[in-house]
Amino acid sequence: MRGRTRGWVLVSLAVLSGCAHHPPTSSAPEAAEPYEAKPYVRLTNPEWTRRAALYQINTRQFTPEGTFRAAIRELPRLRELGVEILWLMPIHPIGEKNRKGSLGSPYAVRDYFGVNPEFGTLDDLKAFVAAAHDQGMYVILDWVANHTAWDNPLVDQHPEWYARDWKGQFRPTPWWDWSDIIDLDYANADLRRYMADALKYWVREADIDGYRCDVAGYVPLDFWNQVRAELDAIKPVFMLAEWESRDLHAEAFDMTYAWEWYEAMHRIASGDAGVDALFRYYSKQQSAFPEGAMRMLFVSNHDKNAWEATQFEAFGDALPAAIALSVVSEGTPLIYNGQEAGNPRRLAFFEKDPIEWRSHPVGDLYRDLLRLKRNTSALWNGRWGAPMIQVVNSAPQSVFSFVRRDGNSQVLAVFNFSDEAREVILEDADLVEGRYSEFPDEVPVSIEPSVAFQLDPWAYRILVQDR
Repeated sequence: MRGRTRGWVLVSLAVLSGCAHHPPTSSAPEAAEPYEAKPYVRLTNPEWTRRAALYQINTRQFTPEGTFRAAIRELPRLRELGVEILWLMPIHPIGEKNRKGSLGSPYAVRDYFGVNPEFGTLDDLKAFVAAAHDQGMYVILDWVANHTAWDNPLVDQHPEWYARDWKGQFRPTPWWDWSDIIDLDYANADLRRYMADALKYWVREADIDGYRCDVAGYVPLDFWNQVRAELDAIKPVFMLAEWESRDLHAEAFDMTYAWEWYEAMHRIASGDAGVDALFRYYSKQQSAFPEGAMRMLFVSNHDKNAWEATQFEAFGDALPAAIALSVVSEGTPLIYNGQEAGNPRRLAFFEKDPIEWRSHPVGDLYRDLLRLKRNTSALWNGRWGAPMIQVVNSAPQSVFSFVRRDGNSQVLAVFNFSDEAREVILEDADLVEGRYSEFPDEVPVSIEPSVAFQLDPWAYRILVQDR
């Protein structure tokens, strides 16, 4: 017993002696730092989205014919306008049971693998996508994953794929007046597999470039995360969620809606809020969303146009400034078809109601602003663009001012969001002083400390500097 103890002591002393002069080596992996920050965003935005603007096409109203083939002739005009991502509202056959109006809502999908004959054939859709690609543009389809039409064949083939009400019957989405649809139930794995296969079908078959996903927040996030990876395995896609949530940006979606921005701008234009409403939106954008998260900014879309107000009704005299801010601030602008023509009415949603096309100052403004965006890297989208830096000014309740700058360019933007003329002094001299050219005419301007800006009601100034 004594000998064994003595041997243990000698060995122990030898080990300790070795430790004093030669640190031990180990093949075991070093323990991870538990508090080390991990990448939150785990998807890669397609390179072609870096300076793109979106354009929403309501195929039914876009041309007198209301077809994909007729829409092809408008593509050169859209390219000249400066948009790069074309969003086609749902292209599928529309349900007839409980249909709204004579033509129905395109969001009541009867066949996820079919094309609405009102718009043309599968070959017509392919021709539109190919023509858009030839023009250097990309096409995304509107996808309705949350619900189907009452007479979608899935109702009879797979009734277990549908949600039920307290009586055990099929039900529309609760609390909405969507009586022409019934909800799907994503607790079912077979439904998820079917929907993923349908999403992949259009990428493979029609070479589309991604999706705008209707009420994306009503569908489980883990489904979107999985299907995004499967789509990217076919080709890099762009995914837009009709929802506001930071978590959608992590693995599933490149872009989310910015309803909060729209509502803030609408309250300001109506005289119901000051520019602090915008402070709240942009603070959340920079602090609560992932760095470089792309948000879609708009002054109209199919919902706003159909049910609430035209761009003119919503923003009045503030419309040009609201449009300008949607392009030069952090975000990606959307144009709803007809905006650029100064469409004066709300388009019918369940009936044929073609847009009356004409030249209009709104179209000219968008064209000039999108050209500025493309040519100014500080204004690019997401991770490619520069963050906004607030410029303190002497009229903080009425005047919104900021800088965006990178290694190539600096943009100084000053907006008078009030119905009174303002004289304003920019207080951050070191941030703003220098020589600029003023949008849109590129007139040279020097900004010096304590120089006052004169701004008419609802006026703005955008100054650009090469660095």
